[in-house]
Amino acid sequence: MRLPDPLRSRIVLVGASTYTDPDLPDLPAVARTVADLAALFTDPDHGVVPEEHCTVLLDDADLGRVGRKLREAARAAEDLLLVYFTGHGLVGGRRHDLYLALPDSEYGDPDFTSIEYDKLRGTVLNSRATTKIIVLDCCFSGRAVTGTMAGGGPGTINQLEVSGTYVLTSAQRDQVSLSPPGEDHTTFSGRLIRLLREGIAGGPEYLTIDDLYQRLTTLMVAEGLPVPLNSTTDNANLIALGHNRIYADSVAPALRGQQAAAEKQALEGDWAGAAASLREVLDEQTRLLGAEHEDTLRCRRAHAHCVGGAGDPAEAARLLRPLPAVHTRLLGRDHPETLHTRQFLAVNLGEAGHRTEAIAVLRVLLADRSRLLGSEHEDTLRTRHMLARNLALTGAEEEATALLRQLVAERDRVLGTQHPHTVRARKELAVLERGQRHGV
Repeated sequence: MRLPDPLRSRIVLVGASTYTDPDLPDLPAVARTVADLAALFTDPDHGVVPEEHCTVLLDDADLGRVGRKLREAARAAEDLLLVYFTGHGLVGGRRHDLYLALPDSEYGDPDFTSIEYDKLRGTVLNSRATTKIIVLDCCFSGRAVTGTMAGGGPGTINQLEVSGTYVLTSAQRDQVSLSPPGEDHTTFSGRLIRLLREGIAGGPEYLTIDDLYQRLTTLMVAEGLPVPLNSTTDNANLIALGHNRIYADSVAPALRGQQAAAEKQALEGDWAGAAASLREVLDEQTRLLGAEHEDTLRCRRAHAHCVGGAGDPAEAARLLRPLPAVHTRLLGRDHPETLHTRQFLAVNLGEAGHRTEAIAVLRVLLADRSRLLGSEHEDTLRTRHMLARNLALTGAEEEATALLRQLVAERDRVLGTQHPHTVRARKELAVLERGQRHGV
C-alpha cells in the first residue's frame, strides 16, 4: 500500500452545477463539492497531488475543451489517473448509453452536447497510468459498470479489459443520485468528502478507493440511500487516495509519549540520543499529522534544541530559524509556543557565536514577555538572564550588570535567596562587578 507519486499522477474533476435546459435543474451543491474535493486532493499534508496536477472543470460548457483537458491529463499520468464527475447523468442513443451532462447539454438529445461516457472510458483506458480510477456521481451512473463498461447485471464486476482500473459510481444502473436542497454537497460525494476529511475508525493508515467504497456502501445502506457500485481489476486498489486521518489521531498520543521520553533523556544529559529519538518521532509526526500540526512543530523545536545540546548549536540555529515565522502565522505572535520557540532560537544563536543576532531576538522577546506575563514571571526572568549573558560576552558590561542586578532582586523576591537560579545570577553579577572594579 502506498500513496501515488504526486509528480507522476493527475486528477481531473468535472462538475456542472448550472444548466441552460429547463429540463435539467441546477445543482448548486456541485460547485461546493468540486471545490472541496480539489482542496482535499491537493492538501499539502494529506492530499495526493500538487495543485498544478489537479484540473478542475466546473461549469465548462465547451465539450471540445473538456475533452482536450481529459486527454492531456490521461497522457501525462504515469502512476495515478483519477477522473471524477459530478452532475446530471443522462441516457441517450439507441443503446441507452450513459452521458455526463455539461451546462449546455440537452436532456432529450445529449449525444452532441454531453460527455459520452464510452469516450471518457476509452481516454482513461488508453492512459499509461499504472492505476486508473473513474468516479461518477450522477443518475444512471451504474450503467458505467453494468452496461458499456463490462456488461452483465448489477453488482460488483470483477474483470475489465485493462489491468489497474477501478470504477466507482454513486448509484446502480437505473437509480437516480441525490442532491438534497440546502446541503453543501451531493449525497454521495458529501459522504466521500467526510470520509476523506475525518477518516475511517479502525481503518488502515492509508485509504484506498476500495476502502472508501466499502465504507460508503455501509453508510448509504444504513441511511436508505442509493447504493454505490464498483468495478475493479487486480492492482487498482494498491494506491491510496489519502491518509486515514482518524488513524493519525489515534497514534498521536503514542508519539507524544515517545517525544516526552526523549526530552527526559535530554534532561538526563544524553543530548545526542535524545536528538536521534526525536528525529524518528518527528518523521512519523510529519508523515501522519502534517508538517504544521502543533505536535510536529513542538517536536521540531525540541529536536533542534537537542542537536544544539549535543554540540552543534549552529545546526540547531539553522533548524530553528524558520520556526518563529511558522508559529506566528499559525498561532499568533503572542502565543506561548511562539515565545518559547523564539527563546530556543536565541539560546542556540548565542551558543553558535551569533551573539549580536541573539541579542536582537532577546531584546524583543523580553519586551513581549514583560508585556504579556509581567516582569517577574519565570519566563521573563529567564529571558532577562539570557540577554544579560550575551551582552556581557559582547563587551556590553554596563547594560549586562544593570540587567543582572534587576534579575537578582526579582529572583530574591520571587524564588528566594537560596534558589539555584538566584544563586547563579548572583555569582554572574559578582564576576561582572569584580571585573569592572579591576578594569578587566
